[in-house]
Amino acid sequence: MSLSDILGTATSGLNASQAGLSSVSNNIANVRTLGYARQQVTTSTNVTPGGANGVRASEPERVADRYLESAVYRRGGEAGRTDALSSVLDRIQSFLGAPAGSNSDSLGYGVPKQLDTLIGKATLLTGSQNPRQYSNAFVLSAQDFLQGVGGLAGDVGAARADVASGVRSTVNRINTLLRQIDDDNGQIVQLQHVGRSISGLADQRQTALQELSGLVDVTVSTQPNGRVTVETATGQPLLDDRLRQLDYPGGEGGANAIYPTIGIRFADAAGGPGFSTGQSIDSAAVGGRLGGLLQLRDVTLPKYLDQIAALANQAGASLNAASNDCTTAPAPQMLTGRPSGLTGADQLHFTGKSVFAVTARDGTVLAKTVVDFDALGSGATVDDAVQAINAGLGGKATAALDATGTLSLTANVGGAGMVVAQDPTTPGTRGGTGFAQYFGLNDLVRVPGNPLVPSGMQASDPTGFAAGQTAHVVLRTLDGRELAGYTINGQAGQTFGSVVAGLNASMGAFGSFAIGSDGRIGFTPSAAAGGVSVQVDTDSTDRLGTGVGFTALSGLSGAAARAPAALRGDIVTDSGRLPLGRFDVNAIVGSKGIGTGDVSGATLYVDALGKTQDRGAAGKASIANMAADLFGRIGTDAAQASTGQLDAAARRDEAIQRRDTFSGVNVDEELANMVVLQNSYSAAARVLTTASDMYQTLIDMVR
Repeated sequence: MSLSDILGTATSGLNASQAGLSSVSNNIANVRTLGYARQQVTTSTNVTPGGANGVRASEPERVADRYLESAVYRRGGEAGRTDALSSVLDRIQSFLGAPAGSNSDSLGYGVPKQLDTLIGKATLLTGSQNPRQYSNAFVLSAQDFLQGVGGLAGDVGAARADVASGVRSTVNRINTLLRQIDDDNGQIVQLQHVGRSISGLADQRQTALQELSGLVDVTVSTQPNGRVTVETATGQPLLDDRLRQLDYPGGEGGANAIYPTIGIRFADAAGGPGFSTGQSIDSAAVGGRLGGLLQLRDVTLPKYLDQIAALANQAGASLNAASNDCTTAPAPQMLTGRPSGLTGADQLHFTGKSVFAVTARDGTVLAKTVVDFDALGSGATVDDAVQAINAGLGGKATAALDATGTLSLTANVGGAGMVVAQDPTTPGTRGGTGFAQYFGLNDLVRVPGNPLVPSGMQASDPTGFAAGQTAHVVLRTLDGRELAGYTINGQAGQTFGSVVAGLNASMGAFGSFAIGSDGRIGFTPSAAAGGVSVQVDTDSTDRLGTGVGFTALSGLSGAAARAPAALRGDIVTDSGRLPLGRFDVNAIVGSKGIGTGDVSGATLYVDALGKTQDRGAAGKASIANMAADLFGRIGTDAAQASTGQLDAAARRDEAIQRRDTFSGVNVDEELANMVVLQNSYSAAARVLTTASDMYQTLIDMVR
C-alpha cells in the first residue's frame, strides 16, 4: 500500500469518526426533545476502481420502526375519540345534579330529586284530610320538575353547540397538519434525492402525524421516495401526490341545528379547499377526536334531547290525563283548550260517550247532556259534535271551535261553571284519548305546537299542509349517518295515507311505515336494518293554520318535538285552580254533581305518574321508568366513556413508550458510542501521524 493510500484511509477514518461524534452529540443535546428520534451514522468500505480505499460515512439516519409508529397512530385515534366523549359526557352527567332520594346538597337539587319530590307531593294529596293545603306544594313541585327538565334540555343543547364548535376547530387543525405534512413531504423528497439527511424533517413530520392521528383515524404509508400518504380509516385519501383539505361549511349552532357533512376537496394553489373529490365525512366512523365529536353532535346528544323531550311531554300528558278527568269545585265558568290540529270540517273519529254539564257554585247540576259520538254517524265532523253539545245544553252553555282548532265551553248562567266527564261504560275517545284531554279543556301542562295527545288521524284524513310547507324524515344508522331521507311536500289533496305511501316508496328497503289506530306513524325496520332510527330533521308544516305540524301529529321524534313544557300560568298563580274534584256522571239536573270542596280526584295524579302506559315510540313505561332509563343511560354512557378514555390513553402511552424505547436517546448508550468513536478517531489520527512521519523520512532520504 502506498503512503498516499495510507493517508487517504486515515483521513476517511477521521471524517467518519467526526460524523459519528457529531451524530452522538446531536442525540445527547436532544435527549429531552419530544418527538426526536435518535440518529446514527453507518460506515462502509469505500470501494474505488482497483480496490478498497478507506471508509465512507453515511448521512445521519433516523432510527425508527414503522410498525411501532403505526401502532402509535392507531392507538392515538381511539384515545382522541374517547377523550372527546368522556369530557362532554362527564359534563352532561353533572347537569343531573343529586340523585333521587339523596339528601345531599353537594350536587345541587337535580332533576332526579325533582321527580322524586313531585311524586311525593302527589302522594301527599291523597293522604291528607284536606288535600288542598298540599295543592300549592304539588303545583310548585310540578313546575320545578318541568323547569328542571327544560333546563337540562337547554344545558344539553348548549353542550351540542359547543361540540359543533369543536368540530369546526378540529377540522381547521386537521387542515393545518395536512398542509404541514405535505410541505415536509416535498422537502424530504428533495433532500433524499440529493443524498442529504432527512432526520430533522422526518421528526417534524412524525410529530405532525402523531397529532393528526389523535384527531382522525389514519393509515400512514411511506413511499420509496420518502413521501408519506395518509388515508382515513374509512379509506378516503387525505394526502398522496395531491393534498386534500376538509371543507366544513358549519352553520348556526344550537340544540336543534342540522349540520352539513364534511366535504373532502383537493387543495388549491393557496392550500385551501378547491375542487371537490366527491367524497365526504358524514359519520363518527372516521374515528379520532373528530369522530367522537361527530358521534356526540349527531347521535348521542340528539338522542338525549329526544329522551328529555319525551320525558317532559309524557309527564305533561300523564298530568293532563289526570287533570282532564277532574274538575275544580266550584267548576270554572269557562273551559278553554289549546290548538288541537283539527278544524270544524274534519272527520270526528270519536267513539263512545262524553258528558257535558253546567253546574252552580254549590255543585248543583243546571244542565247536562250525554253526547253519543257513535250515534252522530261515521261521517260526523267536529262541527257536528259542537252542535250536539250546544243542542244538548239548551242554551245554558256555548261550545265553539276557533280557526286554530281551540275548543271552548262557556257557561251562560251567572255564577255557573262547565264540566266535561266520561261515560263510565263507553268513554268518548279519539285515538285512545278522552274528549276533554284531546282538546285540552282542563290541561295542567301545555307545550307550544304540541297537543300532547295522539292525533287519531286516519289514512284518509287530509294533511292540511299548504304548498311550500315541508317536513324532512330521515333514517339514521347507529353512528349517526343518514341512511335515507324523504321530504314531505305539502300539496292539495294530500292525505296521511299518501304521506305514508311516499315514505314507504322512498325508504321501504330499510323497513315499513304504518299509521296506528291512535294516528301515530310507526316504523318497523327490516332485519337487515337493525338499529336504524327514524327522525324528523326539519318541519315547517302547519295543519290548516292550527299551528300543529307533522311531527306532533305523527308522534315521531325530532327537533320540532323538543319545545319546552310548562304549567298553565293561571294554575301556578292560583293553585286553587288545580282540578281535584270528580263529577258524578249519574247526577241528574237539580241534584249535586260536585261535592263542596271535593278532592276525590287527587289519587289520579299519583296513578298518572306511576302507571305504566303506552308512550308511543318510548313503548310502555311509567314516568318514573322513563326518567330512570334516561338518567341511567346518561350515567352509564359517562362511566363507560371515562373507563374507555383511561384504557385508550394507557394503550396509546404504552405504544409511545415502546416506540421511544426503540428510537429514543439513551444517554449511557450514546456516551459509550462516544468513547468508541473517540478511540476510532485517535487510532485514525495515529495512523495519519505515522504515515506523515514515514513520508517525511522518505523525503529526508531523497535529500
